[in-house]
Amino acid sequence: MREPLYRTLEGLEAAIYLFAGLILAVAAGLILFFAVLEGGGALMRGEVAQGIVLLLDRVLLALMLAEVIYTVVRFAREGTIEAEPFLIIGIIASVRRLLVITAEGVADASLDNPRFAAILVELGLLSIAVLLFALAIFFIRRR
Repeated sequence: MREPLYRTLEGLEAAIYLFAGLILAVAAGLILFFAVLEGGGALMRGEVAQGIVLLLDRVLLALMLAEVIYTVVRFAREGTIEAEPFLIIGIIASVRRLLVITAEGVADASLDNPRFAAILVELGLLSIAVLLFALAIFFIRRR
């Protein structure tokens, strides 16, 4: 008597995950569409650096969503969650932030400037995070 109920609930759970994945896919598509519009507009106005930063930022965000979609679909299909896609999301998010920080630059690149020193610390921590995420993926794949 309980078995049909369990199968029904499992089917509903899979449907919810797949619908969530569909919503994420639409969101990623819209992010890419508007990135092309906004980035292309910035490039047409001669704001090359701003256009490139915007495009990189949005494309990397869409890649993060793609990894989440992969995880959602895999969970709906197999019922298991793996750590590796989340580590990849962490790498993409960290690289995304690294690119934005370095592209924005700082007017006064002096160690006496507290803002510049804070940016250097953030860049260092993000670099360490990327290294740790990569090491975690390496060790997960080795087992």
